[in-house]
Amino acid sequence: MALFAFVCADKPGHLNVRMDTRPAHVDHLNALNEKGILKMAGPFLDGEGKPNGSLVIVEAESIEAAQAIADADPYTKAGLFASVEVKPFNWVFNKPGA
Repeated sequence: MALFAFVCADKPGHLNVRMDTRPAHVDHLNALNEKGILKMAGPFLDGEGKPNGSLVIVEAESIEAAQAIADADPYTKAGLFASVEVKPFNWVFNKPGA
């Protein structure tokens, strides 16, 4: 198992899509959390403090498995993101349980 970070950028002008889809997105993350897959998540914020992207860190068997998790996110399915980068991640500082 390895850690992977999803670095997601919202499409401009899509805050309404984010807000409309948020309950399903939160349910998705809660399900991943219950399975121990989700390690951390939260939105990036613009200069006005409004969400404009996401950072999600998961544990998965492979980058392909991590990509499948990213693809299953309701935000992805709703077309919120302009881009989603899935990158291997090494949690060095302040890792819980380390």
